[in-house]
Amino acid sequence: MNVSASKNTYSVPPVERALKLMRYIGDGNHARNLSIVSRDLGINRTTLIRLIHTLLEHRMIEEIGEGGGYRLGAGLVSLGAQAIQGRDIVQVCHPVLRTLCQQTGMSAHLGVLDGRDIIYLSREAPNSPLVSNVRAGSRLLAHASSIGRAILAEMTEDSVRQLFSGEPLKTTTEKTPSTVDAIVEQARLDKSAGYAWSEGNFEPGIGSCAAAIFDHTGRPVGGLNVSGPESRFSGGNQSRSDQIRDAVLEAAQRASSELGFVTRSEQVN
Repeated sequence: MNVSASKNTYSVPPVERALKLMRYIGDGNHARNLSIVSRDLGINRTTLIRLIHTLLEHRMIEEIGEGGGYRLGAGLVSLGAQAIQGRDIVQVCHPVLRTLCQQTGMSAHLGVLDGRDIIYLSREAPNSPLVSNVRAGSRLLAHASSIGRAILAEMTEDSVRQLFSGEPLKTTTEKTPSTVDAIVEQARLDKSAGYAWSEGNFEPGIGSCAAAIFDHTGRPVGGLNVSGPESRFSGGNQSRSDQIRDAVLEAAQRASSELGFVTRSEQVN
């Protein structure tokens, strides 16, 4: 099948013109002079006027004061938000985890916070005998697991204290924080680093690195990590540690971007 021919056969010119106009306005062209817009886009002036009125009616664009031209409208923002909210985190992260697993040669996981626990939703395992035994559906202590720590690091101190107050804290190793103050301090350090690094913190002999995933509102909605033999995370091999960290951070950023998260630097640009 000729894909190019298929696109031409099934494309709808009026829709294409409307999309061209919205992208044109979205690029910062306020379309004050319709003659210039008509020339730039190759759209007949009469057709252009009809497009503008239709897009205004559906709030896809809006006027900027008297003679100020146009900008993208609230209707388009609402439509975009609905599209983002409809993205399933497991579906979004599946290819991200697969790539992360291939890059590092270690098991990659996706988890979300549920109370004091992390529920693991997905796992990608390498073709290796050294594979994580954490499977989808597993529950791990949030303050002991690297994914949990990465998410807690993005919460306010009050929220963390409220979450862990009241009931005794369980530990899995001597490295696991055993007091609320210790959890808060661990979260502060993880926040400063931008990721959670574990060398036997959850299970002796197992290392991991995790980063939080954000949605379009900037809220941490989950986290991902890689885990493997502790020797891969320790031993003073800084180059290897940097490679693991960078791969995890890049994966988390990609997943967050797919969920609509925009970083401050992207907002500035």
